[in-house]
Amino acid sequence: MSTSTPTDVDLAQIDLFDMQWHRDGPPHDLFARMRAEAPVRWNPLADGTGCWSVTRHADVSAISRDTATYSSYRAGIFLHPDQVVGLDLTRNLLLYMDPPQHTKYRMILQKAFTPHTVAALEDDIRARVTTTLDRIATDGSADFVNDIAIPIPLGVLTELMGVPEEDIAQFFHWTEEIEAAQRAPEPNAAAEVFVQMAGYLHGQIERQVSEGIEDSLVMKLRAAEVEGEKLTDPEILVFFGLLAFAGNDTTRNTLATGMHTLLQHPDQLQELVADPSLIPGAVEEILRYTSVVQWFNRTATTDTELGGQRIKEGDRVVMWYTSASRDEEVFDDPQTFDIHRAKPDHKAFGGGGRHFCLGAGLARAELRIALEEITRRLRNLELSGEIERLPSHWANGLVKMPVTFTPEA
Repeated sequence: MSTSTPTDVDLAQIDLFDMQWHRDGPPHDLFARMRAEAPVRWNPLADGTGCWSVTRHADVSAISRDTATYSSYRAGIFLHPDQVVGLDLTRNLLLYMDPPQHTKYRMILQKAFTPHTVAALEDDIRARVTTTLDRIATDGSADFVNDIAIPIPLGVLTELMGVPEEDIAQFFHWTEEIEAAQRAPEPNAAAEVFVQMAGYLHGQIERQVSEGIEDSLVMKLRAAEVEGEKLTDPEILVFFGLLAFAGNDTTRNTLATGMHTLLQHPDQLQELVADPSLIPGAVEEILRYTSVVQWFNRTATTDTELGGQRIKEGDRVVMWYTSASRDEEVFDDPQTFDIHRAKPDHKAFGGGGRHFCLGAGLARAELRIALEEITRRLRNLELSGEIERLPSHWANGLVKMPVTFTPEA
């Protein structure tokens, strides 16, 4: 294990995907040095290949908006094209599409996440949060990750999809398997999971048709058309997988790391307890400060230049969102957590452009409502033991966070 620190190592030799840099969370000191000295830097990888690591806010934005030069479709969004499942299947996923295909499919899904639709879910989200807190509020202690951060977004998602309550445990298992596949040394690690999900989806369609359910996301996908054509079974399956994973995992990690951050800043947590109107702003600062999806890959479709570096056609280009969200050129005192910060142009939902997170509105609503209810009911909330971090360079998340609070009478 290396004992080097960010200030004394040769940047040209650093592999940002080496877990030594992520054991205590994102390597923010290292990112700060890279933004200053090598914002577009060739990153050597353990397999002898390499990729470009991009750490500045402006460059991440430029890549995100230039889909003609930086493709999601060509080799996928991870470093290995078949990292989770085969590229031939994941190319049906919105995250992997380039225009004009991306534009057509996004139009289908965005109807399910309009501001009006999200606003209509407010009562259901609050009911889910309330039910979750009811289970632990009289205990005086909990594991914040497993007892609160996991069941809230997972329950909201399954309800949105029309999935029975008793199947939530199965959904959790699938999302864990998909996340683990992103970290697996061998590609195509989630192939069996997608086979299981395909069988489940087929059964759900039959059940929801027979019961006359029309407004679930599953049925909306089944009824959707792209230029007069219905979605194919693989297309529906991959959208289903995206919703099961992206609609749950990211919100769960943001809620957990966000509360951990607030517990490290108890004065600001108490401000939210005293004045809930501060919570929407706090959500934006949590998103900026934690940026739980650390990176995505693009592939250069032509020779180009970025940040003074010549990038060749076929080169992999990795955008480090967590670094861009703390860029000194954009944010005053970026390493400081401040719930009063003016609405930040963070990159927690991507770098902007066509791939801006479709579920951003829903995620914001879930986080806001969860914090409103948690700060109202779990008084004197404190850490009661060591946290356990998710062993990942891609997701900034927690596995365990024991807390105590004043039990409800």
